[in-house]
Amino acid sequence: MSKTVWDLSLLFKNEEELSSSLETCSLNACKFEQKYKNTLKKISPNEFNECIKEYENISQNLAHIATYAYLKFAQNSDEGAFLAKIINASKEIEKHILFFEIEFNRLNKKTQNIFIKNAPKYDFYLRSLTEEKPHQLTLGIERVLLKKEQVGVSAWGRLFDEHFSNMKFTFEGKKLSEEEILSFLHSADRNKRRSAAAAFTKELKKHQHLLGFIFNMIKSDLKTECEIRKYKIPEEPRHKDNKISQKSVDALIRTVEENFGIVGEYYEKKREILGLDTLYDYDRYAPLDKEETLFSYEEACEIVLKTFKDFSPIFYETAKKAFNNGWIDVYPKSKKSAGAFSHSATANTHPYILLNYTNQRRDLFTLAHEMGHAIHQYLSYEVGYLSSDTPLTTAETASVFSEMLLFDEIKKTCGIKAKRAMLSAKIDDIFATLYRQINFTTFERAVHADKNELSLKEFNKIWLRESAKMFAHSVKFTPNYKIWWSYIPHFIHSPFYCYAYAYAQLLVMALFGLYKSGTMRDFRQKYIEFLTLGGSKSPKEMVGIFGFDIEDDKFWQIGINEVKKLVDEFKEL
Repeated sequence: MSKTVWDLSLLFKNEEELSSSLETCSLNACKFEQKYKNTLKKISPNEFNECIKEYENISQNLAHIATYAYLKFAQNSDEGAFLAKIINASKEIEKHILFFEIEFNRLNKKTQNIFIKNAPKYDFYLRSLTEEKPHQLTLGIERVLLKKEQVGVSAWGRLFDEHFSNMKFTFEGKKLSEEEILSFLHSADRNKRRSAAAAFTKELKKHQHLLGFIFNMIKSDLKTECEIRKYKIPEEPRHKDNKISQKSVDALIRTVEENFGIVGEYYEKKREILGLDTLYDYDRYAPLDKEETLFSYEEACEIVLKTFKDFSPIFYETAKKAFNNGWIDVYPKSKKSAGAFSHSATANTHPYILLNYTNQRRDLFTLAHEMGHAIHQYLSYEVGYLSSDTPLTTAETASVFSEMLLFDEIKKTCGIKAKRAMLSAKIDDIFATLYRQINFTTFERAVHADKNELSLKEFNKIWLRESAKMFAHSVKFTPNYKIWWSYIPHFIHSPFYCYAYAYAQLLVMALFGLYKSGTMRDFRQKYIEFLTLGGSKSPKEMVGIFGFDIEDDKFWQIGINEVKKLVDEFKEL
């Protein structure tokens, strides 16, 4: 029987044990500072190897502590004060090891290269570090910024989360969470979709001033960061984190926008099948089957396990551990964070998955998606903490690939009508992951390009303008839709995060096409290798394992062509 609530005891049995760990971590960080500060230019390569191992160990222990606090907050937004307390304590400790990266970047190239050669495990991490040198500030300034972080941009993110977790949406006489109300947009009943969209908007409208203000603060903070760290454009820090070039992101966006016509083709066919004169924004996710098949959580676990077992024993065994050992918090509840995620935690524990499972087909695919993340995170423990942090551009690969495996598995047993409904649902998901995320990115580009704070009307105008590029005349927006930018959490927590979804979607479509073609006999072996590498190599190198080049504009078209195949298959049924 699968467990449905997190078991956090593997992290810490209680808060007393956590406090003790904080004290030990603080002591080790102070010792590290006393031993190595202002000495990197004097120590031997072997001593540097020991130094970076100590740095990694302290960093991992801090992440272990932060994971516990964050997961408690995700389960219950009333734990916000506890989270803030732990993060502030961690930042106090972190300031004692902050010198390491700055001091390493002050070494001459010859010394850096000697150290890197002698510490091959940290090769990519250290070389990436050197690329951050133009954007690093003095140790004193970095410490000030670290100290202020929790009352700066992080505080706005916390406010956003706490506010939404406490919001309730009145629908059919019940008070629903964000996750629950939005699930009705996937209802086969058009009246329910329309009413749910109206109920969501009615409550969302009450909070526009606060949500607009939070977005403006995030926008202003990023502008300031770019000024003091000498980034040329607001999205550059994200590209640096993702270890990719502006050129490849521009190529991705350009290729996707040039193929917006596929979206119109699909929605015109879907409107025709649904028998509607006009397809409104609340109709986009309408299922084609009148009575949607529901999947209990236990049924979903069995389906995912079978899918993974057919693909890889490693996928199967890891997923089985997750289901049986308390890796997953399954059901929605009051004050729990909305949406879904997989938190990588640290190598001495395991990833933790958050769901808000409501028995719908999309929840089944969300389970496969997040389990893909968890498997990726679990495998990447092998390369060590500093190298396991996977860039967003490849972090979404395993999750989206797992969804495609599940889709392919379920499709095998479907009749024509069921297959058409399945194809429609999958195309809806792909469009949400691909085209919609590019819309989000161009929306952010326009928002952040304006040096001033934006009014709510300006946010709405930009949102509608960018959304229209994707849908053209195939979908008609209701007046409600203009404010729906205000509930997207990635705009607040991770500016310019969203293109990574599109990046991964097209990468996965190319990889899945390669897998299904059977032309690469050792595909599974290479794919496991890809996941195990975590963040120890650049996305360009990792994708190169499969013979693809992400710097080549033609690469993105390969993925688009796979999407078009699905749309063509749907239109022909």
